[in-house]
Amino acid sequence: MRGRRIRRAIGGAAIAAIAILTGVGMWQTSRPAPSSAHVLSRHPRAVMGTTCLLAAVAEDSDIGERALREAEAALRRVEALMSSWLDDSEISRLNRAPLGKEVSLSDETLKVLRAARGVASASQGAFDVTCGPVIDLWRSAGESGVYPSEADLRGARAFCGWDHIELTESGAVKRTVEARVDLGGVAKGFGIDAAVEVLAEAGMLGGLVDVGGDLRCFGTDPDGGRWRVEIKNPFGEGPLAHLRVGDSAVCTSGNYARFVEIEGRRYSHIIDPRSGRPADAVPSVTVISRSAMTADMWATALSVLGEEGLDLLPTGLEALLVLGSADDFRILCTQGAQSLIEAPHPVRLVIAERGLPQTQGSMPERGE
Repeated sequence: MRGRRIRRAIGGAAIAAIAILTGVGMWQTSRPAPSSAHVLSRHPRAVMGTTCLLAAVAEDSDIGERALREAEAALRRVEALMSSWLDDSEISRLNRAPLGKEVSLSDETLKVLRAARGVASASQGAFDVTCGPVIDLWRSAGESGVYPSEADLRGARAFCGWDHIELTESGAVKRTVEARVDLGGVAKGFGIDAAVEVLAEAGMLGGLVDVGGDLRCFGTDPDGGRWRVEIKNPFGEGPLAHLRVGDSAVCTSGNYARFVEIEGRRYSHIIDPRSGRPADAVPSVTVISRSAMTADMWATALSVLGEEGLDLLPTGLEALLVLGSADDFRILCTQGAQSLIEAPHPVRLVIAERGLPQTQGSMPERGE
């Protein structure tokens, strides 16, 4: 009885959150759950400045509850280390550091910075956590309501790039005093991975961690099947599509969820590091990977690159891009992403194999 009551609470909370989440984990399948399983959930407040859902399918409810608490602690540790909004975080200390002084960093923060540097190279600069000066400029523009001048943009861009930050074995050194790092496009994914690892190591039969609509799941859902993930329609209410995934991370970036308003116009919070301007061309990008950190970074990179970025997407990652406007849009996805889409399939679906688009006729059954 306890498990069933909790499952209904999870479902209701997830459904209520659809309007504010980019993608929400849902669980609906016909296979019965193990009779001894307990379905537990936790909704921590103010995690990384957004909503959070932790769910676990556990054989022992006490062990499951403890695992959920430890998973939340893992998320909050990542936030404490990497948030630029917290004055005492490692990233804030690095950003305040004087020129040439090495700042000691935890293994976690160094791992994230090294991964981010790798994706900066692989994405040809479309994802770059060193563009903190440009992000700060647009944040100030949003507060003042005044569009940045060309001179301000050039000045901010001059301090972006990995030549301004050196990573050492134990920390980082700023090579330009104005250099700033912002991990907003990767720390959340890393935190999700850390929380999922806690649940898995605790022996959960299955679990899901959703932070602000980015999520990762593993094992079986509460009914013993694959997890059902909803992709939000960027142009209005309701879902665009549903995916069925197993041990996977699903992260979505879009120009509709967060924005700044300047002189009566909305601008995406996603910045193209190459131009220093907001990336408004792609309404929504969803990336599927085994790692939420990887999916998080590439969702941002593809928001900047658009469909041409599929040529750069590493093997093992799948993507779904919504292109166009509310009146005229298409959904472009890799073959692997298409195989996860649950029938009925969305209209205007085009299959692309790493940048070679091909209109899909009859839709094959979803692969397992």
